[in-house]
Amino acid sequence: MDDLENKSRKAQTAGRLPPWLRVKLPGDAGFAATAHAVADAGLRTVCRGARCPNIFECFSKGTATFLILGGVCTRGCAFCNIEAGRPDPVDPDEPARLGRAVAELGLAHAVVTSVTRDDLPDGGAAQFAAAIRAVREAVPAATVEVLTPDFRGDFAALDVVLAAGPDVYNHNVETVPRLYPTARAGADYARSLSVLARAARLGRSVVKSGLMVGLGETADELEATFRDLAGAGCRMVTVGQYLRPSRRNLPVARYVPPEEFEALAALGRRCGIAEMACAPLVRSSYKAGQAASLAAVRGCPRS
Repeated sequence: MDDLENKSRKAQTAGRLPPWLRVKLPGDAGFAATAHAVADAGLRTVCRGARCPNIFECFSKGTATFLILGGVCTRGCAFCNIEAGRPDPVDPDEPARLGRAVAELGLAHAVVTSVTRDDLPDGGAAQFAAAIRAVREAVPAATVEVLTPDFRGDFAALDVVLAAGPDVYNHNVETVPRLYPTARAGADYARSLSVLARAARLGRSVVKSGLMVGLGETADELEATFRDLAGAGCRMVTVGQYLRPSRRNLPVARYVPPEEFEALAALGRRCGIAEMACAPLVRSSYKAGQAASLAAVRGCPRS
């Protein structure tokens, strides 16, 4: 057993994070400035809601992933820290506040996601479209990435979002299909693939997805998932380590050593995915602006 694998197993046994997953706290005022800008606008971020390990780095650099449609999800996936329950009504002023926050932060690339809203007839699609338009109105030069739920497979709802012209359309499969009953109650792997394929077929946005490792998936299952994503038209895929956000969430099955992420990136490219972002702390929107720019340079379709 090599040294990294040995450290991974020892850390897991002791209930500690291995050294490559430890995050340094920020040492500048950027973190507070971003946090205040978001709070002053009355907005939420998935960075806080999902306890993302990159929040210190991203906030310190003036970036954030905005969470629209409230802070309560109608599903409650076993890996996620977002509260599940009955959501609040949709806030019609939220898109405008989002646009102003993007302008205040001087963002060149804005990432917008949401809780799942199965209680709404359109799953929140109209609010996504309004958010895209508001960002474009506030900062015309900014690119916009959306990370949406599956809208229960409703293509009419999806088309509302895509018609607003996001530069990047992202929907995460999150894990391999075998683990859906455990990790993603209420979701459906085939449905997620159909949403991605629909977005790719319309050709208005770079199509992107992401998943976690460390939940008990196998190498063969990951390869099959990469092939499915390539077949659905994904040009970009992110892969990061699952970290248990609280004791009520699924335990980590394994801490994957850094060099295995490099191998996963190479595997994804062999399966036909143009851009792979794979590392222990990679998340869906981590350094998304750089990834979107790189995809554009390499010929991904733009809206």
